[in-house]
Amino acid sequence: MQVWTIVNQKGGVGKTTTVVSLAGLLVQRGQRVLMVDTDPHASLGYYLGLDPEEMPGSLFDLFYHHQNLTQEQIEAVIVPTNVAGLELLPAATALATLDRTLGNQAGMGLILKSILQRLSHRYDAVLIDCPPVLGVLMVNALAACEQIIVPVQTEFLALKGLDRMIQTLQRLGQGGRPVPPHIIVPTLFDRRTRASLLALSELVRTHPDHLWHSVIPVDTRFRDASLAHLPAPQYAGECRGVKAYNDLLDELLSRGGQDVTRRAASGH
Repeated sequence: MQVWTIVNQKGGVGKTTTVVSLAGLLVQRGQRVLMVDTDPHASLGYYLGLDPEEMPGSLFDLFYHHQNLTQEQIEAVIVPTNVAGLELLPAATALATLDRTLGNQAGMGLILKSILQRLSHRYDAVLIDCPPVLGVLMVNALAACEQIIVPVQTEFLALKGLDRMIQTLQRLGQGGRPVPPHIIVPTLFDRRTRASLLALSELVRTHPDHLWHSVIPVDTRFRDASLAHLPAPQYAGECRGVKAYNDLLDELLSRGGQDVTRRAASGH
């Protein structure tokens, strides 16, 4: 089971769109996919037309009762979406209290990794949507994955948020934690604007070793897809934004996810 974490310490850079778009493409390639929403704002659930306050449970319940979790309790929290093969482990606003109530307990940084290991028989791929705040939820998401995806809006302020994110990854690595490889993905790119062009040029200059070779363009079809509560690949599969995410997915799989594709193709 491949686990990818989509993260940035700035909001509004396309994290949730990236999660949903990659998940939709993976499903189209025959994979069983789980999306995990670790953001208390629950944008992922709302995108898919699911109200977190009406869910039977949430990720918060699993964290709060992590010492005595049964397999049945974990699976009971997972909800289907309106796309076959795509499921969601939803967030709840109560997640915002975790740092205050449980953050100092030993082993709190590995709870999500433990939960996902118990679901490895059920999914081929897991995509984790992160809050833009460094805390126990982001630490869990980074510890649980094999690949970190950092979407960065191609504008000046977003580049400052990227600097904070890279510093966080460096600090975690210096603290002895194994930090997975990361790839920086320029998003919301509009070649008609000078701001986008300058931001992309700065990314090329400052992050040549981790920068994806292409961009995710501005595409109004992403907004339309969210209004329809569908991943963009299922809503408008031929739009330029989806084609860009398809190229990104090929890159991600070439970096270590080939085994996922083979298992999905063979039915295992």
